[in-house]
Amino acid sequence: MFDKADRILTLVRGALHKYAPGIAVACGISIPCFYLAGWITIDTVNMLGRYLALALVALSLDLVWGYTGMLCLCQSFFFALGGYAMGMYLAHHGGPEGIIDHAGWKIPACLYILFSDVEGALTPWFWKPFYFLPATIALGLFIPAFVASVIGFFVFRSRVRGVFFAVLTQAVTLAAWLVFCMNDMKLCGTNGLTRFDRLAGFPLNDEKTRLGLYIITLAALVLVYWLCWLIIKSRLGRVLVAIRDNETRLRFAGYKPYLFKMFVFSVSAMIAGLGGMLYAPQMGIFTPTNMEVRESILVVVWVAVGGRGTLGGAVAGTLLVNLLYNYLTSQHEFMGLVWKPDYWPFVLGSLFIIVVLFCPDGIATIWKRLTDVSKKSAPQSEGTR
Repeated sequence: MFDKADRILTLVRGALHKYAPGIAVACGISIPCFYLAGWITIDTVNMLGRYLALALVALSLDLVWGYTGMLCLCQSFFFALGGYAMGMYLAHHGGPEGIIDHAGWKIPACLYILFSDVEGALTPWFWKPFYFLPATIALGLFIPAFVASVIGFFVFRSRVRGVFFAVLTQAVTLAAWLVFCMNDMKLCGTNGLTRFDRLAGFPLNDEKTRLGLYIITLAALVLVYWLCWLIIKSRLGRVLVAIRDNETRLRFAGYKPYLFKMFVFSVSAMIAGLGGMLYAPQMGIFTPTNMEVRESILVVVWVAVGGRGTLGGAVAGTLLVNLLYNYLTSQHEFMGLVWKPDYWPFVLGSLFIIVVLFCPDGIATIWKRLTDVSKKSAPQSEGTR
């Protein structure tokens, strides 16, 4: 009887290990069903949609850090480039009507309030391409990839790596944040992009639109996950792992590692930009705060908690940490004790320390140990050695 139960348990564990991505997708698809059944509100759906967009950023970091060994601290910069692209489109089509410049362009309301010379105000030239949604989507993907390729060309050709690469990308993020905070740059300064009303003609405050954005974000996450999986399972993926493990030996073997690092860095920037474009309409505002260095460090925490070098771990870590943040930054009472939002940084720091000390490969390894049956030795017959 125990042997039969053990075989059933082994089959269940094997099925969970094999079909884990499918189970995760099914859970994501069930969220709209729960909403339509009245079990959760549209605000909960919207919140989960934002977290799925952030999971795209975690995937992008996992690709360059977990598989290529480059700790990048500028993912929030690439995320913000995509977010600003979509935010500029939404600002074009939101806010009060009737603010028209001398050239016949409607000045976005969030930009108009920054002009000191109201009479001579003109819509900046670099805002105009973002009036059109197809151009916005294309630029939201192209600009982060182009910026990453330029940074990567000079950095990787100079063989900057390790902690020096991490510090350099952190400096780039800080410099970009300072630029975006300036009112003179005509990017709305510290106020950020606001007055989001419509996306492709659909009102953003409509529940059907918010549900549709969740479904689009889920579909984008599944597609990007699949593309990342194809990359890491290909010969290119083996080269990326070789760069992580021993870049010098790979160079002596005749490869040019900087070309592969430029490619994966640009792809990761594009993925982060996509996350920003999907995040902006669901959040309803996009400011330079989304670009701060601490946001990039948070992405590192998500990937570390989930398990770097595991695509599913990056997604799981993002959802886990953000759901904890959503719950623990509200005041609760439990058995006479009052939980305050001020305690959250201590929880986050403790969680990171516990993972580093006791589970350095993240929670993904715990799942793998619970479901992986490949290490179980098959029963041996007599006479085998």
